Amino acid sequence: MKTLVLTGESITLENLYEIANNPEIKAELAPSARALMQKSRDYIEGRIKNGEVMYGVNTGFGAFSSVRISDSEIEQLQRNLIRSHSMGIGEPFTKNQSRAMMVLRANALARGHSGIRPTVVDKVLEFLNNDIIPVIPCQGSVGASGDLAPLSHLALGVIGEGEVWQNGQVVPVQKVLAEKKIQPLELKAKEGLSMINGCQVMTALGLLTAWEARRLLWMADLAGVMSLEGLRGSRKPFDPLISATRPHPGEAKTARNLMKLMGEKSEISESHAVGDPRVQDAYSLRCMPAVHGAAKDALRYVVKVLETEANSSTDNPLVFADDNKVLSCGNFHGMPVAHAMDFAGIAISSQASICECRISKMISPVMSELPAFLTPNGGLNSGHMIVQVAAASLVSENKILAHPASVDSIPTSAEKEDHVSMGTIAARKFEKILRNAENVVAMEMLSACQALDLLAPLKPTAAVQAAFDHIRKQVPFAKEDRYFAKDVEAIKGMMVKNELIKVAEQAVGPLEW
Repeated sequence: MKTLVLTGESITLENLYEIANNPEIKAELAPSARALMQKSRDYIEGRIKNGEVMYGVNTGFGAFSSVRISDSEIEQLQRNLIRSHSMGIGEPFTKNQSRAMMVLRANALARGHSGIRPTVVDKVLEFLNNDIIPVIPCQGSVGASGDLAPLSHLALGVIGEGEVWQNGQVVPVQKVLAEKKIQPLELKAKEGLSMINGCQVMTALGLLTAWEARRLLWMADLAGVMSLEGLRGSRKPFDPLISATRPHPGEAKTARNLMKLMGEKSEISESHAVGDPRVQDAYSLRCMPAVHGAAKDALRYVVKVLETEANSSTDNPLVFADDNKVLSCGNFHGMPVAHAMDFAGIAISSQASICECRISKMISPVMSELPAFLTPNGGLNSGHMIVQVAAASLVSENKILAHPASVDSIPTSAEKEDHVSMGTIAARKFEKILRNAENVVAMEMLSACQALDLLAPLKPTAAVQAAFDHIRKQVPFAKEDRYFAKDVEAIKGMMVKNELIKVAEQAVGPLEW
């Protein structure tokens, strides 16, 4: 059985996606992290015994930070915090997304700067490993003192209140705990606050979406080559001599991907090698290295930010036992993640836009020299007319969603928390943008396959042929109009299962991102 050992520095894009989507993978606290947590806890308990006043340990929270709480009420303080802050609204995050949030919260606490018992992380991981996953509403976080509302719902389940998932249904956590004979967590000093101070909700959602965005960028390269073959475009703009003169990493990687996918020549490319009056292709073909490459560069930056955040201490106050300090701070503020999420949404919106441009070229006989709207019997049949319209609609919707959430702020907690990040909103928008972009790429592949059929018996390059053949197993050539939305759904299913990239890479080798 595979196990993810949490050290506080354990999380990567790949292993978080893997454990979030595979309940068979377990997580445990590393012995080194356990020792650090215990040292930090011993230090905090010593200061409590000395009668010191410390924020979040024996004071109220936020605007109530000046209110001293008696030692006899400290545990009630922590429970009240979780109950009162469980104010999430709206549809819940998926179970897999909530699993990722639990892993990230446990990993952040494992760093040993929160002054809490190792038992807290043990209990979070016990819930995770027994598939007891809290139901976490997706709205209600402004991303400032961490994801307070959604993380409170996570903590609420762990302390034996609230709701969890069971067989796809929402049920009271007490029911599941009784069935599995598992005890909830009893919070001690500071532990309620430490459960909810941090950006693990926006970071988890961002990393899971970024993993899928990476897959989309590979798919966009493949779709672009399929369209280029369907439009009988030129390979010359992807010569490595060009990208060497403008050394953005994404541009060079994209050019290499495109050349690998399209090869030196195909029957289609040879058919117009002589006598073609076109001097240059449209930007959506010729500029693929620049545009697709910029999206790759943006995504790599975003992943770096998110992986850094996933392996950071985001509590307040932070405990530094070796330095004899408990420091109030702002490490919980979500702005680094918020900016990255907005950037990710912008990049994927741009990627979807260029894909739609290529659909538009394929349905135009002026640009493609193919039958209008890619239908053999136009007039009686509308062909891919509304395929392009639907793609345009999604691209336009993404333009609205890509407006950055992080430029907004609204004071909260009676002006105590006067600047907030809106990072969780940015992460949720990124996911919506990606879903729209996936459909646009699937639409491009649908149109590209139709164009390739109209060029038969000429054959495309090997990788394109492999993807084309795989799609045609479920989505046949459209001699006449049919329910094209089902075709898009089928192609998107192949994309999500990684089938198309797999068959293309089997033909030509691995792609870069």
